[in-house]
Amino acid sequence: MRLLAIETSCDETAAAVVEDGRRVLASSVASQIDLHRRYGGVVPELASRQHITAILPTIEAALAGAGTTLDGIDAIGVTYGPGLAGALLVGVNTAKAIAFARGLPLAGVNHLEGHIYSAWLGPGGPDEPLPPAPAFPLVCLIVSGGHTDLLLMTDHGRYRRLGRTLDDAAGEAFDKAARLLGLGYPGGPSIERAANSGRAEIFRLPRSWLGDSYDFSFSGLKTALLRLTEPYREAPERHAPQPDAPFPLHVPARLRRDAPVADLAAGFQAAVVDVLVEKTARAAAETGARCVILAGGVAANSLLRRRLADAVALPTYIPPLRYCTDNAAMIGAAAYFRLTAGERAGLDLDAVPNLPLIASAAAP
Repeated sequence: MRLLAIETSCDETAAAVVEDGRRVLASSVASQIDLHRRYGGVVPELASRQHITAILPTIEAALAGAGTTLDGIDAIGVTYGPGLAGALLVGVNTAKAIAFARGLPLAGVNHLEGHIYSAWLGPGGPDEPLPPAPAFPLVCLIVSGGHTDLLLMTDHGRYRRLGRTLDDAAGEAFDKAARLLGLGYPGGPSIERAANSGRAEIFRLPRSWLGDSYDFSFSGLKTALLRLTEPYREAPERHAPQPDAPFPLHVPARLRRDAPVADLAAGFQAAVVDVLVEKTARAAAETGARCVILAGGVAANSLLRRRLADAVALPTYIPPLRYCTDNAAMIGAAAYFRLTAGERAGLDLDAVPNLPLIASAAAP
């Protein structure tokens, strides 16, 4: 089955052609990072407009990369939630139009489920051998800008939530920490770059263990970092209004030159990674999991990747960096397994911005 997948849940316009849920024939992503950087985060209205401009060229690039046309596509998969409402609608309506015009089966995919299924994608090109697929039951840690969830997956489409963030998601915490330290957007890569030259042991920031719970909390850590930066903080510069900017520009924090930014970034990163790794490793041991999956945008963090692989005495699936951030190949993988299970979405499929993963899947 050759499947055309579409992903527009936030600020990446993505399309991919995936074969049999595992082999990526082509993947195309149009990033909006440069557009949103000046505002310090994603502006939903701008994201939606950009998706409208980029969606057809992105699909055409994916088809061309796979050496095919719509005539060679057997099904369509698309993200329908969670995400930004306007952004989701662009992808959903495009997918429905293609499915209707071509008479193709359509699968609606939960964005978080897509991140999980990035572990099923082959890491190489279309002609390289595929590694063994993850074995059930498995524990999956999803860490992104909007979500931090620890799940037990017992079969395709069957999940049980073990823990989740009670406040900030890990990616959101990195973004806020980067703002406090006067670093750039997006926060995750900025924190990691600064931390590479820092000493994590200089600032032992708090870890929120929450007893024996598998839940996470990062708001206290963020507050602790705020308190540490206050002695170094200067008044922000005043920026004159810019007529070409339809929304208020982001004014980064200003710290004195003697501020230990690298050490603070390293301490913050270590505190986040410690909790994520310890709880995931404990969940894997206590649930009898046969393997572990790390997925989501924060899975691109090199310290987290190393520490989790070292801490878990099980096969650990960590997608290549290009499949950690939002992409359509992961949506194609998830859509394939939905379709082979007999599921079909109707042309009444709509965007669901707050779509929960557990409610959209079969009960465990």
